[in-house]
Amino acid sequence: MILLYILVTVYIIAVNFYAVMLIKSQRDEDGDDENKKHSGDGKIILTALLGGALGIYCSMFAMKYRLKNLMLMILMPVIAVLNIYFFYIAFKSGFTFFIVGSA
Repeated sequence: MILLYILVTVYIIAVNFYAVMLIKSQRDEDGDDENKKHSGDGKIILTALLGGALGIYCSMFAMKYRLKNLMLMILMPVIAVLNIYFFYIAFKSGFTFFIVGSA
């Protein structure tokens, strides 16, 4: 059981690290061109749904990147709260929701 806790913790750290690197790489690609259409919203939202919303939201402020995008500024905190809630429930229940049934 302890291995499952370690694996989930490593997963959370890895997804948030990927989220920070994703924001950094998109910022480096865009450069100073603010008028260009942002095409990476799908990657950002998918990464947030997989558990990296908190990393995305914090890195957006730390790098001062895409702060004018209203959709991301509203959606990321909501998804981050949901991520934290689901991970809290998973850790508190001991991941028993993975057990389908016992005979």
